[in-house]
Amino acid sequence: MRNDIRARRKALGLRQEDLSERLGVTRQTINAIENDKYDPTLSLAFKLANLLETTVYGRFGPVSEK
Repeated sequence: MRNDIRARRKALGLRQEDLSERLGVTRQTINAIENDKYDPTLSLAFKLANLLETTVYGRFGPVSEK
């Protein structure tokens, strides 16, 4: 699954630490999500999208096949 969490977070002037504190997860979790090494639970994805003022669909999507 691909995402653009890093770009959206930076556009809002947030640090990984800011997101992790607000979501109750570790900074390493945010880092893993941003680097496509961890797919968040549906609950976390909705919280993350809400915090980033967007939708789950707008932030996450399938990896395009070539």
